[in-house]
Amino acid sequence: MRFEPNFLDEIRDRVPISSVVGARVSWDRKKTNASRGDYWACCPFHGESTPSFHCEDKKGRYHCFGCQVSGDHFRFLTELEGLSFPEAVERVAGLAGVPMPARDERAEAREKQRASLTDVMEMATQFFQDQLQSAAGARARAYLRDRGLTPATQQSFRLGFAPESRNALKEFLASKGVEKAQIEACGLVRHGDDIPVSYDYFRDRIMFPIPDSRGRIIAFGGRALSADALAKYMNSPETELFHKGNVLYNFVRARKALARGGPGGGGSVIAVEGYMDVIALAQAGFENAVAPLGTALTENQLELLWRMSAEPVLCFDGDAAGMKAAWRAADMALPAIQPGRTARFALLPEGKDPDDLVRTEGAEAFRQVLADARPLADLLWMRETSGGVFDTPERKAELEKTLRELTGRIKDENLRFHYAQEMRERVQTFFGRARPKPLRAGEWERRGQPAQGQPPQGGQFSRPGAGASRFAVSESLARSAMVKRAGGVMPLREAAIVVALVNHPSLIDENFEHTEFLELSHPDLRQLHATVLDAMAHDAANDRAEVLARIEAVGLAESWQRAVGLIRKARIWPVLEEAALDDAREAFAQALHLHRSAGTLHKELKAAEMALATEPTDENYRHLVDIQTQFRDVQATEALIEGFGISSGRAGRSF
Repeated sequence: MRFEPNFLDEIRDRVPISSVVGARVSWDRKKTNASRGDYWACCPFHGESTPSFHCEDKKGRYHCFGCQVSGDHFRFLTELEGLSFPEAVERVAGLAGVPMPARDERAEAREKQRASLTDVMEMATQFFQDQLQSAAGARARAYLRDRGLTPATQQSFRLGFAPESRNALKEFLASKGVEKAQIEACGLVRHGDDIPVSYDYFRDRIMFPIPDSRGRIIAFGGRALSADALAKYMNSPETELFHKGNVLYNFVRARKALARGGPGGGGSVIAVEGYMDVIALAQAGFENAVAPLGTALTENQLELLWRMSAEPVLCFDGDAAGMKAAWRAADMALPAIQPGRTARFALLPEGKDPDDLVRTEGAEAFRQVLADARPLADLLWMRETSGGVFDTPERKAELEKTLRELTGRIKDENLRFHYAQEMRERVQTFFGRARPKPLRAGEWERRGQPAQGQPPQGGQFSRPGAGASRFAVSESLARSAMVKRAGGVMPLREAAIVVALVNHPSLIDENFEHTEFLELSHPDLRQLHATVLDAMAHDAANDRAEVLARIEAVGLAESWQRAVGLIRKARIWPVLEEAALDDAREAFAQALHLHRSAGTLHKELKAAEMALATEPTDENYRHLVDIQTQFRDVQATEALIEGFGISSGRAGRSF
């Protein structure tokens, strides 16, 4: 009986493999970590006294480092208890509480047909192997020798040769009693209403047998020996056995290499572009390499990679086509990444593929390429910024919009938040907008020897002259909320802005152009701000409850409570939940205006101080006095607002 892959995956996911294996082994208490689903025992397949049998619930796999057996739930039951595969499936389905599917007689008939077709494909593989060793295969053997492939490697991958004949394979199979319909169903001949006599599909080509996930040959790839061939590489057509978008070349061997570990296996599967790359890497010791079948990586193939390792390395040729392939793969992977499930990208030197690299520079050169593999975020950033000119506000805004759209494709909410935060930080650094470190009140006063031509300390000004020192912010200003940043304390004004946005989400849309790139000094408030924007981007900011649900989901509930507590303690009622929207709108506008004014004046003050220190002219002095006056105006306004908020204790009044 044939079972649908979705059914098998469902019952495997529902039943921890440790519960299947644990019925036949005793777990070692010292090495086992049950809370992580990591179990060790003495191997039930061979006698041993030291536990080397490893079972992982997360992967749904077992492996013995002594006798090298490995498998899943079903293989354990079939190999250890002697159950048939359907019996093993029924056992696990019972543990999962899932009913067995009804028998499908048509599906069973198709399965029998598939079994007979794999027999035919095995016969064709043997034929091609024999032809490679015959006199007709001399040219093919010379080609493989020139490409550096040893006879042992050729035999290991079962390489063969299709002779330059229209019917050599067809006649061979017919002589073995294979029916015409079976030969056609395997895709081994070209046939159809417009072809009077069918003929061999592969001719004068080096043959690469393509196994399925169980090691059975289901298709072939052929490399032309003639320079005049229409296609250098050619795959079998789609058949009952073969759907190339669902298959990775060398899947079985790579999976075994990963299970073994060691220097060749490593911890991640490597996806390269072609058959020869896979084979050359395996010969160089990298047996954990696979390849799509002559096309761009598909979603199904990416899922296969993730079944093998949580962070596959996608390796692309060092040319323009290779970079485009890498970008396509990045776009395809982006929506499906999750915590613990992503990809890295290894970019080869210009004009090199893995086969070239290991032949000319050795295994160490490729190992260095793997060590330099970049995370997905790096590749996306490089694509969007490489060679770009961002010299106008419009171009900068366009880049930021593109990055927001990219990160918005990520389905996992928590990961999407972290990607958005990462891209914002990169943009700020890239444009030279990285925020300065918060300054403590005492640090506003400039230290050092007096410089000629600068105003005296203490906030009082005199005309430039000898003995004057640099400008210092007044003590009252230093104590104001405009410069309170130190010690991890949430700035009151910043907290008021964020609390207003959460409690009254309509303010987000009303003030989006001002709040989208709001610069906040406190990390908790920055995270809350990013979560609010993320909620709006995904239409989850229609009311306060939705925004709070987002905050809870990303683990910022404690930060939110701290901000609200600060606002309540300061009695800034207009930004709290119970305030009327009009009052909240007015209070928010006041806080936002003060925040933007303070930020601008801070930058202008630093520039004016530097200008006066460099060139102590009357003009620079007057400019510095003007900025100090503006600072005092902002300080006075903020003091009035803060004082009113604390003293009034009533909602619905000015912030």
